[in-house]
Amino acid sequence: MIRINLLGQPRPRARRRPGPAEGGMQVIFLLVALALAAGALFIHWGVLKSDLNKEQAQISQLQADRARLQQVKAQIEQLQRDKAARQQRVDVIKQLQRNRTGAQELLTALANTVTRVDALWMTSFSRKGNELTMEGSAESLAAVANFITQLKRSGYFDKIEISESRQDERRTNATTFVFKLTANFTLPQDKMPAAAQGRS
Repeated sequence: MIRINLLGQPRPRARRRPGPAEGGMQVIFLLVALALAAGALFIHWGVLKSDLNKEQAQISQLQADRARLQQVKAQIEQLQRDKAARQQRVDVIKQLQRNRTGAQELLTALANTVTRVDALWMTSFSRKGNELTMEGSAESLAAVANFITQLKRSGYFDKIEISESRQDERRTNATTFVFKLTANFTLPQDKMPAAAQGRS
């Protein structure tokens, strides 16, 4: 049979349908691409999981180290508290020993100082801690001044202040002055610097 084209245009060619072989190749390529992507994702997930496990192990180790260091810190603080308590007891014992021996040295130093001054008599003295209050009489104000000088030279007394010095009006047959002094009593070894005490 003869066919005549009356339109005068070329007749479109019929498209060739893809064969089963071409469609299969596209599916294979798609499956290979998906497999590669899945493999890459799996490998990446494995690397991330390995890094996460390492980080968790490091965190666990750091937490264990922190707990151990906290125990060490608590032990050090307890040792420091024990040391401070022992040092306080030692200081109290030393202070008691100084006070026990200081009374004898105070009386000796005061007696020696008074005997170096002519025409001066001690009538009373009192002690409150290291602070002394001394009362006495003398034949002249020069004797009182000499007594203050001897107290300073003894090395046992400092911060000496005269709070009262007047003529005793009760005694009319002789000129007598009464005085009242305050001073601090300190053992000479307590005045030494710590470094000097360590060398002695």
